[in-house]
Amino acid sequence: MEVKQYKISTLEECKKIIGIKADWVLCFGAKSLLENREIIDNILHTFDSAEIAFCSTAGEICQKCGVCENSMVISAIKFNQTKLQSAIVNIKNFNNSYDAGKSIAEKLDQQDLKHIFILSDGSNVNGSELVKSMNDYFKSSVVITGGLAGDDTKFEYTLTSLNDHPSRGNIIAFGLYGDHIQITHGTMGGWDSFGLAKTVTKSTGNELFEIDGKNALELYKEHLGKYSEGLPETALLFPLSVKMNDDGDVVVRTILSINFEKKSMIFAGDIPEGSKVKFMLANFDRLIDAAGTAAKSSLMSLSNSGPQLAILISCVGRKVVLGGRVDEEVDAVIKVLGPEIPTTGFYSYGEISPLKEGTSCQLHNQTMTITCFQEIQ
Repeated sequence: MEVKQYKISTLEECKKIIGIKADWVLCFGAKSLLENREIIDNILHTFDSAEIAFCSTAGEICQKCGVCENSMVISAIKFNQTKLQSAIVNIKNFNNSYDAGKSIAEKLDQQDLKHIFILSDGSNVNGSELVKSMNDYFKSSVVITGGLAGDDTKFEYTLTSLNDHPSRGNIIAFGLYGDHIQITHGTMGGWDSFGLAKTVTKSTGNELFEIDGKNALELYKEHLGKYSEGLPETALLFPLSVKMNDDGDVVVRTILSINFEKKSMIFAGDIPEGSKVKFMLANFDRLIDAAGTAAKSSLMSLSNSGPQLAILISCVGRKVVLGGRVDEEVDAVIKVLGPEIPTTGFYSYGEISPLKEGTSCQLHNQTMTITCFQEIQ
């Protein structure tokens, strides 16, 4: 596997790119750059033989500069013996995200399929339903990782595309095939829970109405105190831990928006009725340490030569909370992986990965999620 990386902020920089004959090109960038038609046309022309994905972000991650803003990080990947297949659907053509996930799963050949990497619209797609449908289709036979697009912290609209100008509502899947590709993953949060567990008493999908019979929005405002004036943005500082059943793992959920008319909160993933929830708050050192732990987990099943590419997808909430220390979580990952490993990624509105080896894929919020790629002979 050969990986060549570029970072651009202007059309002039884009025009200077000398491309390689790539199979797969990942472009993670600020929405303003993805809406620049000349930049997109130049990239499409430069890598005209590749499958090219564009995804808007809430911040870009690259090996050389750590965490970037108002830029585009481009990774061009050439495989030696691995087959790549792509598929795309748009959520507007389906009744719900579950059906969209089933449709994109059906587009991928199953023979010799080793891994699926997802890049999805982050504003109109219910990530939990998307992941559930793909788990139901593949029956845990294939590991799925990826993330939901961001748009800084504006929460207006996100953009994704495949071999075309970025637009709203797209879900993109890449299937990687063959015995020569090894792909591993790691995910970790590092948040602290506080208070007693409460029960979700009214919800529909990812829309939350009541906790312990009380209006959830009013309860949230009580817990946030002075921070409630900045909702929904300040909700990134106080996510919810959600345990969906007695035997289930705990996942973290972040508010995407608030319906003040209905007094409800829309989260990045489902919060089923009967779930046990706790409020959470940040511990800076634990967040940074968790990023390093995720990196260690991602290396456990790889051969000794290590990864040839690492894709880091971290939650926008971590970026907001860590503020000026946000580079430290990327540094913690690079310290584990090694500074010579090509590293790319972005800050997202949802991270997709199994919580641990051998389990089904889940939608996460407020985690650092890492996917490592290694092509062997």
